[in-house]
Amino acid sequence: MSSVDSQQRVLSGMRPTGKLHLGHYHGVLKNWVKLQHEYECFFFVADWHALTTQYEDPRIIEQSVWDMVIDWLAAGVNPGSATIFIQSKVPEHAELHLLLSMITPLGWLERVPTYKDQQEKLKEKDLATYGFLGYPLLQSADILIYRAGRVPVGADQVSHVEITREVARRFNHLYGREPGFEEQAEAAIGKMGKKNGKMYRELRRRYQEQGDQDALETARALLKEQQNLSLGDSERLYGYIEGGGKVILPEPQPLLTPESKMPGLDGQKMSKSYGNTIALREDPDSVSQKVRTMQTDPARVRRTDPGEPERCPVWGLHKVYSQDDTKEWVQQGCRSAGIGCLDCKKPLIDAIVAEQKILHERAAEYEGNPELVRSIIEEGCEQARAAARDTLDEVRRAMGLSYR
Repeated sequence: MSSVDSQQRVLSGMRPTGKLHLGHYHGVLKNWVKLQHEYECFFFVADWHALTTQYEDPRIIEQSVWDMVIDWLAAGVNPGSATIFIQSKVPEHAELHLLLSMITPLGWLERVPTYKDQQEKLKEKDLATYGFLGYPLLQSADILIYRAGRVPVGADQVSHVEITREVARRFNHLYGREPGFEEQAEAAIGKMGKKNGKMYRELRRRYQEQGDQDALETARALLKEQQNLSLGDSERLYGYIEGGGKVILPEPQPLLTPESKMPGLDGQKMSKSYGNTIALREDPDSVSQKVRTMQTDPARVRRTDPGEPERCPVWGLHKVYSQDDTKEWVQQGCRSAGIGCLDCKKPLIDAIVAEQKILHERAAEYEGNPELVRSIIEEGCEQARAAARDTLDEVRRAMGLSYR
């Protein structure tokens, strides 16, 4: 642990792949907007990660970065409530990645499930590169450089947080055992006062002998309240509870995000690779055109043929956008052929256009003022660098690289 309350700190990022679509909005951005009011949030543009698969044609990256940041701001991510920055503008990520690569076994990287999956999916690209093998470790560095205790991920990305926990554990095991650690920890307990010291020892015993997680949480809360402990003593006592050394890099927890229920125009998951998206800031006429030409239940050849909503991609969008009374109207009208497919699509077009109206309005302020976007990013990068430097100073010290 450190002076940072890692459990209150959240880190999340996105690769710049161009303008975002409604799948990103419902799957990620709405959650970010909520989290920024509950935690200290760091949201970053993962441009180095984009290079792991786009290294042959990086020309699209820069424009994609600015388009994506405007989409974030349009969605309601607020630079006053969260730190927004670009990964490559904070070189501390790269240095921590290098230092962690010295201690990370190759086998850990090769067994990350997405490593083989992505190589299969992107067969047309040469991904036999060091950067592609090492990208899960770069993700770990992204998280650990901010000592973020919580990382919002979908169920399919939990393995990335797991490898980060393993790397942090290995780092703390190797470098947290300073000479005379136990003596210094015992001396620190003495500074807590008789009553608190006795309580700490009892909680430590319960955790180490019985694996009592409640005792661990209570002990951590007790340490947080101590006013007369130095930062170093606090860090020692956090590690001492768990039977290890000083906790230099806290282990993050996955913050599971609800799976995006946003289907694409063909009923599959909304994704650029399927060509079935509606952009976050799509023109209303284009939204109307895309929805009006959506495929419907193949059984409804004529207007008078009854249909089945569950077989129709349009119904998937109604589940996201429509109120219960509209959904009931669709179910009854479709099954009885009381409404036609264009009738069914009309309230959907209205709902999507209404949702996007506020996104267009927010974006307008930034589209016409690129300098404002750049200044938001510049300020975010400065804040991020200050936090990252603190961690890196401590990591260098622990690894014998501080040379003072």
